[in-house]
Amino acid sequence: MTVVEREVRAVAHGARLAPYVEPHLRRRAAGKKHPVHDFLFTYYNHRPAQLLRWHPGLDADDAYVVARRERIAQVHELLAATAGRAGNFGCFGLHEWAMVHRADATRHPMPLRLGAAATDAVTESHRIACSHFDAFRFFTPSAVGLNTLSPAPDDRPAYEQPACLHGGIDLYKHAYRLSPMICSDLVADAFELAWEIRILDMRAAPYDMSGWTLDPTGEPWTPVCIETPEGKAEYVAAQRGFAERGAPIRAALIAECERLLAGGR
Repeated sequence: MTVVEREVRAVAHGARLAPYVEPHLRRRAAGKKHPVHDFLFTYYNHRPAQLLRWHPGLDADDAYVVARRERIAQVHELLAATAGRAGNFGCFGLHEWAMVHRADATRHPMPLRLGAAATDAVTESHRIACSHFDAFRFFTPSAVGLNTLSPAPDDRPAYEQPACLHGGIDLYKHAYRLSPMICSDLVADAFELAWEIRILDMRAAPYDMSGWTLDPTGEPWTPVCIETPEGKAEYVAAQRGFAERGAPIRAALIAECERLLAGGR
């Protein structure tokens, strides 16, 4: 790849991601927070400047890659296990509801759309089957026993499944953990998917975010009312769409892990 080609790819990469990054940077400078979009920039350890930077990836025999093969192998194990498992399309995003069950305070500074008592009633009237530890660990003490699964931090490959919204968002985490060993285009693919999944995740949550708008379209926030049959159907349809979109990204990450692990053999 020539220097000119690299520069063209870098400019295109920055232009692709700027509509997501720039509003966040403006809010951050103004001391404002967004309940949906800040998540990808604060929960995950990948700074906006890193996300905007394009690189083509590294050869498998590069010293940087060799020193990180244990990490690559761990990512590969989790992704491969997830890809080989059937998706659960019956969770309805209840992990967010379980995080506020019988709680004196919520994790986000917004009111509950149904109020505390009705929110608890919805949570208690459904079968909860959260397979993602990084969601399960935020369940309130009263909600832990409502989950039919018990994922732990050291057994993620045994639980992760491809329909999980947080598992889909985490494709971005796995991608940037492999950066700069893989091409930034794949990181951007995973980021854009995570961005849209995060919107559904919060639309299906129990919070009332009336008045908020969504980047980069300016679309007003609307809830997905998973406590109703219509809301459940809307959620599952979107969930299936994200699982289908996530599958080739997960497969590409698996292939990149295998390419990097094959070096020096």
